[in-house]
Amino acid sequence: MHGPSEPEASVSIVITNIGELVGADEERWLMRDAALVIDGDRIAWAGSAAEAPAADEVYDAGGRAVLPGFVDSHAHLVFAGERAEEFAARMSGRPYAAGGIRTTVAKTRAASDEELGANVRRLVAEMARQGTTTVECKSGYGLTVADEERAVRIAAGLVDEVTYLGAHVVPAGSDPDEYVRLVTGEMLRACAPYARWIDVFCERGAFDADQTREILTAGRDAGLVPRLHANQLGHGPGVQIAVEYGAASADHCTFLSDADVTALADSETVATLLPGVEFSTRQPYPDARRLIDAGVSVALATDCNPGSCYTSSMAFCVAVAVREMRMTPEEAVRAATEGGARALRRTDVGHLRPGARADVLLLDAPSHIHLAYRPGVPQVAKVWRAGLLV
Repeated sequence: MHGPSEPEASVSIVITNIGELVGADEERWLMRDAALVIDGDRIAWAGSAAEAPAADEVYDAGGRAVLPGFVDSHAHLVFAGERAEEFAARMSGRPYAAGGIRTTVAKTRAASDEELGANVRRLVAEMARQGTTTVECKSGYGLTVADEERAVRIAAGLVDEVTYLGAHVVPAGSDPDEYVRLVTGEMLRACAPYARWIDVFCERGAFDADQTREILTAGRDAGLVPRLHANQLGHGPGVQIAVEYGAASADHCTFLSDADVTALADSETVATLLPGVEFSTRQPYPDARRLIDAGVSVALATDCNPGSCYTSSMAFCVAVAVREMRMTPEEAVRAATEGGARALRRTDVGHLRPGARADVLLLDAPSHIHLAYRPGVPQVAKVWRAGLLV
């Protein structure tokens, strides 16, 4: 009889001849003539190529840049259908009255679990091919107890981080106060076991300050950590509430007062900027330069969703942030990696220091600058996630 099989020994890989190694040393975020060692699913070593230790396998990077995998800390992936006609109307200046978010809600409710799961898998795979190795996903297109529960349940099996966003909009025909009671009661109890985060769309026309506080308080009492859609459509209380509740991130941050910027700078709350939304809606872009110069921690994310921003490309968001939001290429790439990790309160991703999960992106370019310098050009040569080639 055979005894229990021994676990397979992990295979180590040394990536040599790296032209630029990004995010592997806190003191030297950019390293030249470097090497990186992956051992199993972790980063084991990083440093000068001349000092690289031996490994089981060698991979020659050919002078190309090696980066941490992108960390996309804001996405809405559990949905059915699409809204291309809405986008076309918006771009041509025509009014469009097909229902926006509520259109997606109707299609999502009508879809099967298998259809929703297949769409999430498709989008996560699309993201991975473009270098995104950590994904956050929100609910919010169900807006009933059963549909929100299945959204977070499906997401929990397919992505790294799950956010309960029952407070996306008030469903058509519902009383707002009654819906808030549902979001903070039965719906929360059904969704909390599958989620780590709770989010609210705190905007005029969605949820006001009092409703937002009530929802965040209930979520926090249930063990979920706050994050918030804040100040996207105009000035409002969202950022201040995010800071008040110690939210991991305040997302959008398009319209900010001086007091909002100061509050963010004096807090641990990350300002997550979503330039793909402004690109897709012709809204003003957030002023990243103002935030960074004030000392605010900034992240970039895609906000991939079928309505206001149907892109899964973090590289595109980096390029837009550099061109339109006055970020340097280094700032934008750090925001798309380390910044996203901070927005998810993760220390194991977003960098390539020893001990990190081996999420590694090889660019078909010598430098991270090419992500903004060559916008729209596919530049991802290889992606390792947890040490395995994607």
